[in-house]
Amino acid sequence: MGSVAGAALGAGEARVLPVGADSGVDPSADSDGGVSEVSARHLSLIARWNPQGAALLRALDIAGVADSPGAGAQIVCYAPDDANTTALRAELARFVPQLDLAKPGGRASADSAASITALIIFDAGSIIGAQVLTLIGELRAAGHPVVVAMNGFHAHPDWRAIRDRNLGILAERGFADLDIIAVSARLAQASRAGARPVDPSTSAQLTPTTQRISDVVDSSLLDRSGVAALHARLAASTARSPDEVSARRKAVLTQVLADTRARVTEQVAALRSGDALAQLRAERVELVAERDGGRQTNLAALRSQVHLARVELSTQVGELVRALNARSRAELDRSSRAALRDYPKRFAESVAELTGRVDAAVDSRVAQTADRVASPTPDPLRRTATPSIGDGPDRRHRGVEDHLMIALGASAGLGLGRLVVSPLALVPTLDFASVPVTLLLGGASAGWVVRARGQLADRNHLAQWTSDALMSVKAQLDQHVASAMLDLETVLADFVVRNANARAVVIDRQITELDLRARRLGADAPAQLAACMSDIAELDQLDILIDALTHG
Repeated sequence: MGSVAGAALGAGEARVLPVGADSGVDPSADSDGGVSEVSARHLSLIARWNPQGAALLRALDIAGVADSPGAGAQIVCYAPDDANTTALRAELARFVPQLDLAKPGGRASADSAASITALIIFDAGSIIGAQVLTLIGELRAAGHPVVVAMNGFHAHPDWRAIRDRNLGILAERGFADLDIIAVSARLAQASRAGARPVDPSTSAQLTPTTQRISDVVDSSLLDRSGVAALHARLAASTARSPDEVSARRKAVLTQVLADTRARVTEQVAALRSGDALAQLRAERVELVAERDGGRQTNLAALRSQVHLARVELSTQVGELVRALNARSRAELDRSSRAALRDYPKRFAESVAELTGRVDAAVDSRVAQTADRVASPTPDPLRRTATPSIGDGPDRRHRGVEDHLMIALGASAGLGLGRLVVSPLALVPTLDFASVPVTLLLGGASAGWVVRARGQLADRNHLAQWTSDALMSVKAQLDQHVASAMLDLETVLADFVVRNANARAVVIDRQITELDLRARRLGADAPAQLAACMSDIAELDQLDILIDALTHG
């Protein structure tokens, strides 16, 4: 609302002559000259509701500060001929008095008439260059009033720093008296983006001009756009004669009073409708609904994420164990009898490596789960002790099959020996050697068969031991994963609960503030409504007196 925005531009800033302070109008003012004096009380009222209107009154000397007409009746615009400039010209045309604003591209030379005001517009995100400085120097040398504006400041968050830098550049070139007005046609358009319906109980009191102004949905947004301030500066520079100054004063005062009345009427409608109180209640309902800080939702999401991590880690552990089992069996198949003796040691090293990979996978999943629930990564969980595989495989027991293989090997060896030495029986001198050779070959063959059978039996024995050990390793790793996920759920659940409690405290404080504002609003509404009606009565009194002086 404009009443809040206008508090900073009260009557203390205006130099007024308090003639007719009670009536608000100078009794000596004639109907031809228009209103020449506005009381400090009425100017303070206007400034409180309509700061830009009060600025326009001061710019046109409505308050009686001066009575010298401006120097330039026509405005020559030095600006890019683009959509932003077109929008700004359209917004300036909505204000009273209407200004003779030429399209961009005009030129005011040194020999031009003194009734030209130069309006220089540049983008709010740019720095004044040498060309603009030269133009300002030429215009000032020719005696033309110069007004400088930067358009589109809404699109540049650092526009204030840019404006200060441009003011410094102007001061360095000797133009310290020039000000740069920041304007935004887009903000002025946005202030009319939605029209507030006029209260039927007050619509009969509005003039056509006031009804048009009451369509402004956000008066303070229009004030912040700076378009009204630019219009006031241009209006003060373009009055050519005392008669025109007087006529312009009357038109501007009528417009400002209508605008101020519209803003007060808008505030009255808002107070009577109770929209502000209803909005506070709606905000309170939303805060109460969010009071738990989403605790149940976050805890459910946390449990889901932890369960997913547990399943994926268990699957990954199973894959790692199966891969180790396959590698171990392949190693057993390739191992010699001597290598089989060192196999348990190598298997223990493989299990330790597997444990390290599982720990890395657990740490990775912990970090991912913490990220998914928007929690800081917990401290590293306790590391997994290398799963126990016992003291190694037991010594293989020699059973009946081993003794049977000895007998079968000896029998096969003797048969092979008899077959080999049978040709020796044909030679009488070598016949005596056939028996020892047969026995030697039979014993060697039996020893080889027994050795081969023992190696195969040892491999099978180690393979069975490996399978049993890996089953134990997998069970221990699964238990570690479950413990790690339980610890993770405990840590993250504590984080979620603490955040929810902190959020509940903040929301409780906000609810308390809303309740306080609602009670204060309900208690102050009658007084505010009475003050608004009093301001409307003051404006009506001023309007009636001005109309009587103008037409009487």
